[in-house]
Amino acid sequence: MLTIKLTETDAALVQDVVAELCERYESVESAAFQREAKTYAQELPRGLRAELNGFAAAERDGACVISGLTVDDAAAGPTPAHWKNKPVPSPTLQYDIAFYLMACLLGEPIGWATQQDGYLMHDILPIKGHEHEQIGSGSQEVLTWHTEDAFHPLRTDYLGLACVRNHDAIATTVADIADVSVDGPAAEILRREAFRILPDHSHRAENAHVPAGANGFGDKAAALTNRSREIVERELRSPTAVAVLFGDPDDPYIRIDPHFMQDVQGKTEQEALDVLIRAFDAALTEIILQPGDICFVDNYRMVHGRNAFIPRFDGTDRWLRRLNIARDLRKSRSRRLTAESRTIY
Repeated sequence: MLTIKLTETDAALVQDVVAELCERYESVESAAFQREAKTYAQELPRGLRAELNGFAAAERDGACVISGLTVDDAAAGPTPAHWKNKPVPSPTLQYDIAFYLMACLLGEPIGWATQQDGYLMHDILPIKGHEHEQIGSGSQEVLTWHTEDAFHPLRTDYLGLACVRNHDAIATTVADIADVSVDGPAAEILRREAFRILPDHSHRAENAHVPAGANGFGDKAAALTNRSREIVERELRSPTAVAVLFGDPDDPYIRIDPHFMQDVQGKTEQEALDVLIRAFDAALTEIILQPGDICFVDNYRMVHGRNAFIPRFDGTDRWLRRLNIARDLRKSRSRRLTAESRTIY
């Protein structure tokens, strides 16, 4: 795992870039901000840009953690009770913008019409009623390791996590495919397009909360959102067969979500999958993000999850901000409203 420690000078340079944008924007959800973000990202410290460019180009590390920024706990306010609570301006605006600009060095942040109302910046926090669910808003159950949105052909290249609050030092669990060894017949089977992955709970209709005129596109967005939900429902009924290992056979990429692959595999496929699951279990390590830390996970190389914890629901619980980042935005053009829009339908 790559670690990047910003010097005080570099952290101050980041804040200078952020401060200029904070004068004109109240949220990273602004289309105007999103148009400018890649330009401003090039004004971040050269050393940081070089490290993130190298992280993306070399693919030697499954994740990188950037430290050196600070988050004012009091100014951030209480951990929200639900992700649908989106005050404007954002109480974490300075941190959000810094996070977004760093993400732009890896690609283009994207959102999902079927996930957190199509917003690009997500909140990862415990929600009452989700305590025992396999979802980012769960808490009392271990969030089983997985690649993000594994069922979807347009799944993110990188997952970004920015820690606002983590008083209880709750660990994010990770494992890199480079540290996992599966050979022989099992590896050959895992490379076949014969595995089925169901959509996870975060994309399902029961977890939606879509306001009128979401994202400013009104009825058209609502119609396309309904189409996206129909696609999710179709995948629940009859999931598309995909390969778990793909790319270079000697240095493969990974696509897996064990919890949402239960009871939908053939016997031979399940046996091969079990070999890989045991190997990942053995390789699993922990990252404990501190406020101000930003982590980028290569979603083609590394699985991630979360340890269980007991939520208090008193405004002090763990709170992360999340971005999905695509290296090639054009791959999703048929599923976005405009060339500039970032929400996938």
